[in-house]
Amino acid sequence: MAELDEHTRQGLECLRQAVAEALDRKRRLGQYAVFWRDGRVVYEGPDAPEEQSGLEPSAANEPESPQN
Repeated sequence: MAELDEHTRQGLECLRQAVAEALDRKRRLGQYAVFWRDGRVVYEGPDAPEEQSGLEPSAANEPESPQN
């Protein structure tokens, strides 16, 4: 991976910290979190919905590739 400039590195670190804090808060409140993993929506946590099939992205939501 290419080395990042200082401003970009600081921005990424702020984003990582914000995500970590949000996930920790959800964990302490007993709430589930939603992740994108291996092309699928994944719910993790004690109150996560059991049926997740209705919330998968459809092909209609996929961006179209230019055809030339």
